[in-house]
Amino acid sequence: MADPKGFLNHGREVARTRPVAERVKDWNEVYVPGSLLPIVGKQASRCMDCGIPFCHNGCPLGNLIPEWNDYAYRDDWAAAYERLHATNNFPEFTGRLCPAPCESACVLGINQQPVTIKNVEVSIIDKAWDSGYVTPRIPERLSGKTVAVIGSGPSGLAAAQQLTRAGHTVAVYERADRIGGLLRYGIPEFKMEKRHINRRIEQMRAEGTRFRTGVEVGRDLSARDLKKRYDAVVIAAGATTARDLPVPGRELKGIYQAMEYLPLANKVQEGDYVVSPISAEGKHVVVIGGGDTGADCVGTAHRQGAASVTQLEIMPRPNEERHPTGQPWPTFPILYKVTSAHEEGGERIYSASTTRFEGDEDGNVQWLHLAEVEFVDGKLTQKPGTERRIPAQLVTLAMGFTGTDRENGLVEQFGLELDERGNIARDADFQTNVPGVFVAGDAGRGQSLIVWAIAEGRSAARGVDRYLTGASDLPAPIRPTDRALAV
Repeated sequence: MADPKGFLNHGREVARTRPVAERVKDWNEVYVPGSLLPIVGKQASRCMDCGIPFCHNGCPLGNLIPEWNDYAYRDDWAAAYERLHATNNFPEFTGRLCPAPCESACVLGINQQPVTIKNVEVSIIDKAWDSGYVTPRIPERLSGKTVAVIGSGPSGLAAAQQLTRAGHTVAVYERADRIGGLLRYGIPEFKMEKRHINRRIEQMRAEGTRFRTGVEVGRDLSARDLKKRYDAVVIAAGATTARDLPVPGRELKGIYQAMEYLPLANKVQEGDYVVSPISAEGKHVVVIGGGDTGADCVGTAHRQGAASVTQLEIMPRPNEERHPTGQPWPTFPILYKVTSAHEEGGERIYSASTTRFEGDEDGNVQWLHLAEVEFVDGKLTQKPGTERRIPAQLVTLAMGFTGTDRENGLVEQFGLELDERGNIARDADFQTNVPGVFVAGDAGRGQSLIVWAIAEGRSAARGVDRYLTGASDLPAPIRPTDRALAV
């Protein structure tokens, strides 16, 4: 245990953010550089090294949280890094982007604020990169087996790295022009600077992983040709089919899916554009959807100089504290959350349903009509007399995703079976109905968290390794019972 009295002597502290007036003028990460190091030791000392560490169960990766908290408290950064990397390929991603279900499961959280696990995690890995601890892990021998990974998001990259380190020759196919999937083009720069992805890619290249960008399997390369070329295939293509909003006026110009809007802003940061082809500058922006993707749209609109930003959520405003019966500890609660993007301004409207869009004579959206809704007999019902309209010259739809892409032919060409939710079906080893073809991440699980994506990538890699060699020593954090019970 780091400090037996740590949780009594120190309250919860988190990384400081830069002033709003400063950070909305650039696209750098919102946190004050170096603000964590002076406090991370104290925060790690709050970990009680519980007899039953529920944080392990809260984290799909099974991170060894009490162990690396203890090492961080003692300033043994090399040991902390080793323990952190034992279960997580990319802690610099999760430490910045994961909503931290581990903290919701922290025992200290029963009657106090939980340990800042996420902040300790990112401090360890940033210190490890700065100290040169992170080096390529080149396999001692090659197996002679080849694997294709379709998709370069966190799940695909985790599977590729694990399989490369097991000695297989791995090629990652990405339909975009750069590696990273939604990490690259879905996550704004102010949440995670892309240098973190770039240095991981260089590490993986040095280990032997090969990358093929600008190749969409199903269109540019047939599934049949891919199967002929490789001994096994891992589909980690994500759940990229966005949920639409079929209301009158949806055809008006100026209404976009979030994944049409956000990637262009990231391409500006990559140097592909001087100004985004879809910009919020000077416009009244409405974001439909109250989740993290919606918040990303809000923060992006602020930086592009929007005249106003309004975020709509059809569900009621969540509680600020955990409900003792509906969302008891250690479950992951749905709470009212103020992200860095919300700190920067804008209005949030809950229990609001969009009824129609209204445009000008040129077909450009100008107004959004909405009405208040409430639950009646378990169903969301519009409240009479609550209709109104708000200005909307740019609308982004951030309402989630409904499954993997069905338009590129990948599912049909492989002959894959789908489950009842429209995801690619798989067995306990993450293998589909087609021998040698595996699936990991959102393509098989449905839209989920980055930490689940990495856990699935690691687990699928074990299934592939066993398929190719008959046995596997690769760790697999997700077991069949976990898959059945997790939501």
